[in-house]
Amino acid sequence: MSTIGQSIKIDKVSKFYGSFQALDHVSLEAKPGEFLTILGSSGSGKTTLLKIIAGFEACNDGQIIINDEDVAGKKSYERNIGMLFQNYALFPHMTVEENIAYPLKLRKVPKDKIKEQVAYIIKLIKLEGMEKRYPKQLSGGQQQRVALARAIVYNPPLLLLDEPLGALDKNLRQEMQFEIKRIQKELGITTISVTHDQEEALTMSDKICIMNHGVIQQCSSPEEIYKQPKNQFVAEFIGSTNLVNGTVVSKKLENDRIVTMVQTGLSKEPMRVEEPASYRKYNLKDIILAIRPELIHLMKERKGHTNSFKGKIINSVYMGDYVRAQVMIADGSTLNVKISPEAFRQYGGENELEFFFNPDCVTTIYEREKGVMLKTVD
Repeated sequence: MSTIGQSIKIDKVSKFYGSFQALDHVSLEAKPGEFLTILGSSGSGKTTLLKIIAGFEACNDGQIIINDEDVAGKKSYERNIGMLFQNYALFPHMTVEENIAYPLKLRKVPKDKIKEQVAYIIKLIKLEGMEKRYPKQLSGGQQQRVALARAIVYNPPLLLLDEPLGALDKNLRQEMQFEIKRIQKELGITTISVTHDQEEALTMSDKICIMNHGVIQQCSSPEEIYKQPKNQFVAEFIGSTNLVNGTVVSKKLENDRIVTMVQTGLSKEPMRVEEPASYRKYNLKDIILAIRPELIHLMKERKGHTNSFKGKIINSVYMGDYVRAQVMIADGSTLNVKISPEAFRQYGGENELEFFFNPDCVTTIYEREKGVMLKTVD
């Protein structure tokens, strides 16, 4: 069994419920074999978008182009799309192999071919020996594997996942993240997944599209989403970050990099920010610095480091491999910082500590990028 994934392009799709606009000219694209995750909180519009792609809902405007064909006017069953739901939706009166074979029987596939396909898929999902079991005899993770097998057994080049891991506990969820990714890559199925789980999106995706109030806020690789958030919403939504207000003191070009000196409440001295020359083109005075907690370092015995500032630990929580600390800085505001347990044991009791961050570990967010449209639906 081999699959050649289809390309899919969502072009300016809008959806209204009466006078309420649920999706506002949403555009995104997945290449053949790519794993794309639509990430957003409840009410962001992500589930509405998935239903429109699947054909369960009709869009009011825009195109859904699968392999150069606009399928927006087609019925759900005409789109040949595999679908995995959060609740699995397995038939309780059917065995594992009967559940998996069901889509093939609907398509009137010959019996010998059904037997071959089902055997291959059961081996792929690592459930050999469980063919005759019923869903009630399976664990949650095993049920999900069966549901996934049923969704891909008829060789669909496009697979949709609706909160696929939401019903599993944390350890099993992490295991299944890798399993689904392995199967998806082995078959080459173009996959679009909807979730509100950031870790799931970062772990499984080739590309992440973050939605808020029916609008795509940013669509790029997990690393770019995390390291170069486009606006304040994305910076705050993905992981933990510190947002520091600042005023640009100077900006110049040095060796193909823009060096910006920014006055902040961290210290009396301006902070230095270095970014690729192609990254930020605005010349606005008021900006926000986004600094991840793990990129703020304790100076210990060093002095005079670039972007150094003083702070006092006012709260801390031991997290195993690091200590999450809340640090009060000069202007009375606080930052979240990650400190190694060893360093915290040695220096955590001191009244005042010195921290620093590297100039190229900061993302600048400009005021004009902060706004989002106030719409809500899921």
